[in-house]
Amino acid sequence: MSDTVFDWLDAHAEDRRKAGLARQLRPRTPDNGVLDLAGNDYLGLARDKRVTGAAAAAALRWGAGSTGSRLVTGSTELHAELEFELARFCGTQAALVFSSGFAANLGAVTALSGRNCSIVTDSAIHASLIDGCRLSRAEIAVVGHKDPAAAERALATRRTERAVVVTDTVFSVDGDLAPLPDLITACRAHNAALIADDAHGLGVLGDGGRGAVHAAGLAGAPDVVTTITLSKSLGAQGGAVLGPRRVIRHLVDNARSFIFDTGLAPSSAAAALTALSILKEEPDRAERVRTVAVDLANRLRAAGLHASEPEAAVVSVRAPSPEAALRWSDDCRAAGIWVGCFRPPSVPDQISRLRLTARADLTESDITRAVQVITDHAPR
Repeated sequence: MSDTVFDWLDAHAEDRRKAGLARQLRPRTPDNGVLDLAGNDYLGLARDKRVTGAAAAAALRWGAGSTGSRLVTGSTELHAELEFELARFCGTQAALVFSSGFAANLGAVTALSGRNCSIVTDSAIHASLIDGCRLSRAEIAVVGHKDPAAAERALATRRTERAVVVTDTVFSVDGDLAPLPDLITACRAHNAALIADDAHGLGVLGDGGRGAVHAAGLAGAPDVVTTITLSKSLGAQGGAVLGPRRVIRHLVDNARSFIFDTGLAPSSAAAALTALSILKEEPDRAERVRTVAVDLANRLRAAGLHASEPEAAVVSVRAPSPEAALRWSDDCRAAGIWVGCFRPPSVPDQISRLRLTARADLTESDITRAVQVITDHAPR
């Protein structure tokens, strides 16, 4: 037995530390008085008593966990109801709930591609989509960010019978939108399907928060599959794939991240259901979060910072280096504002940023306080 087999990890960790890229877990307390602009609770529903009450009641009724995979004991009436309501709200034929958005993306990409398929992806897609592509055994073509012409060229020159274009709808780093109308035109010109990850669009974009795919007029299209997460606008946990019934049937039989994974906890399903019902009753939350994002960005730019133009709920502010971004983030947190810190290799363009997430429940004083703190602690 050797105690040196993992010595290489120490050198790897030291290299990351020197480059300012070491990650750290920072457990938070239930009520720490810090204003959260780092999480993805876009509609302010994660702590809504209606949502938490539904989760607690479901846990008491159904148990703490789902007890098994969805195909064994892990499907409850709550899961079926959630799938029905998600499909109806987003305008698709059917939906399938997974234990996470990551698992939903893995399942959709791997099950709908394979060896005799080409996958064309935007260079800035989420890590879960990247991992799905790697596991798919398909031929992969990565094209420039938001470049539908390049996607069409890749489709036109493919060597496989089938093809799938994979994209985020709202890219998680800068919050910019994918050119969905142009991408679907390219897909239809070359008999390809479109898989669109709407994790950051659901609850924020479209009529009443129905998402970017709905806003683009593609809801219910026979050649479009949408993936979502339940952990952002709906304030819960889990993910789902939305699309034609035959696609959902295929995923039940073939998506390994669905078949072999323990089902979503009933409490999370109940929380997401309740949050969805609140969004239906209070659709102005979607417009409010977009307004807050634009306001944040405008004020930060007016203060001389390099803030992105938000098209959904995400605002990024560029930093001069990974070390500067980390110090900036730490200083903001010490001053009572929690912001995200994105550094390489998490960002495809290798530019470090603070990542701010707007929330529908932020007040005018919250926004003013956040802008002041971020500006006061900006690298000089």
